[in-house]
Amino acid sequence: QVQLVESGGDLVQPGGSLRLSCRASGSIFTVYAMEWYRQAPGKQRELVARITKGGSTTYADSVKGRFTISRDNTKNTVYLQMNSLKPEDTAVYSCNANIRLIGAPGPIIYWGQGTQVTVSS
Repeated sequence: QVQLVESGGDLVQPGGSLRLSCRASGSIFTVYAMEWYRQAPGKQRELVARITKGGSTTYADSVKGRFTISRDNTKNTVYLQMNSLKPEDTAVYSCNANIRLIGAPGPIIYWGQGTQVTVSS
């Protein structure tokens, strides 16, 4: 009923930039908060950034000042602009969205499949 599809992951040199996208599609009534998580090998998944439907944002301390989350509500899409990338940013980045489907009584959290970001020289 709902698909979240991420794109934009790649291999980039330290100091470089990438822009991730995550688009939700399906029988969507409303998309509430959208989030980006990441998980590096051998580490726990961590919340990177969050944006509410109204545009309020929060960030992990490790990415503040370097990453920017934004969204286009007309396209049900969330973006993550990543600048000044470091090797420790290497991880699989996944998005989720709190979505209320058409005809549903309340929202459910859906996840994308993830996209690999590798920062290496």
